[in-house]
Amino acid sequence: MIEFWLAVGLLLLVGTAFLLIPLLRGRRAQAEEDRTALNVALYQERLAELTVQRDAGTLTAEQFDAGQAEAGRELLADTEGTGNGRGHRLGKALPLLIALAVPGLAFGLYWHWGASQELASLQDQPSIGQMTARLEHAVKDNPDSAEAWYYLGRIYMGNGEAGKSAMAYEHAVRAAGRAPELLGLWAQALYFAADKQWSTQMQALTDEALKADPNESTSLGLLGIAAFEEKRFADAIDYWQRLAAQMPAEDPARDSIQIGIDRAREQLEAAGQPVPGEVVNKSRAVIRVTVDLAPEVKAKVQPGDSVFVFARAASGPPMPLAAKRLTVADLPVTVELSDKDAMMEQMKLSSFPQVQLVARISRSGVATKGEWIGSGKPIASSTTESQQLLIDTPEQAQ
Repeated sequence: MIEFWLAVGLLLLVGTAFLLIPLLRGRRAQAEEDRTALNVALYQERLAELTVQRDAGTLTAEQFDAGQAEAGRELLADTEGTGNGRGHRLGKALPLLIALAVPGLAFGLYWHWGASQELASLQDQPSIGQMTARLEHAVKDNPDSAEAWYYLGRIYMGNGEAGKSAMAYEHAVRAAGRAPELLGLWAQALYFAADKQWSTQMQALTDEALKADPNESTSLGLLGIAAFEEKRFADAIDYWQRLAAQMPAEDPARDSIQIGIDRAREQLEAAGQPVPGEVVNKSRAVIRVTVDLAPEVKAKVQPGDSVFVFARAASGPPMPLAAKRLTVADLPVTVELSDKDAMMEQMKLSSFPQVQLVARISRSGVATKGEWIGSGKPIASSTTESQQLLIDTPEQAQ
């Protein structure tokens, strides 16, 4: 079957060459061709990445569709305008149209009368190996493309080739400058290439990244991993707490980081060592609250509007101590707010004697502002009684 298609492809190539040779005598800019090929390769790599995440359950169908649409828009924007300035006369366009139509017509006829099922099996997405080869070709032709080196580094790391990934990120740094996020990725690849053995180079890269951006996430996560592996559990907790503090409460990765923090805390407690940020009262607050809409509000909101349920200190900083995100369609609902939902490890429910429960509806999805709100009276953070929240007041009336 392969020999058949090779023969068909060769014949089509020869046939279309007679039509295209006169047209292709006019040189095209090589840089433009390289850019288009690279953009297509990156687009296909992004689709493959989204598919893997969807199949793994980390992306919903809606998130997958949104990511796919966004990748398509980026590809369109990157390739828009290519080919400007070329002739638009029919005499030049006609040979190209015919050349494109010949293989299309041939495959169409085969699809209709031939082995269409076998042909359909050839329409699968390019493999990771094919995309890797395309990117390797792209960086060979354009070694100064930081974007290509960056994506190549991601693919290598995903394939378990940490050494090659480190090399790619090093090239990306040389091409794009010492951006904090690239330094963090470079250090991470070096760490796994060295079988989790920390080095002065990795320390220098992460130090430089955090000096430029104290919240650089890859460096914080990597330093936490290295500290945990070296049994420096207090340092691991510190790095991971700094990372978790900047992540949205609904981010799935935040739960994984919290698991790491909890394990490091358990190791310290087992060794009888003090736990960073631990309150004197070891009991963890858990507040159960039922949230519902007032009848007059139900007709004024949409099922997809975001609902933020959070607890804040009755006397203290205004930012939420713990929060959950829902939608109007989920109401009425009963949720639990606990120390595990803390926005910052140093500011948990159990760190304050009294808290106030709040539920806010935000059509824009912004947690800090909305259209409707419901607030409760201050309660003890140690309460075990179930609470009620009714969303019944316009936000501007607060």
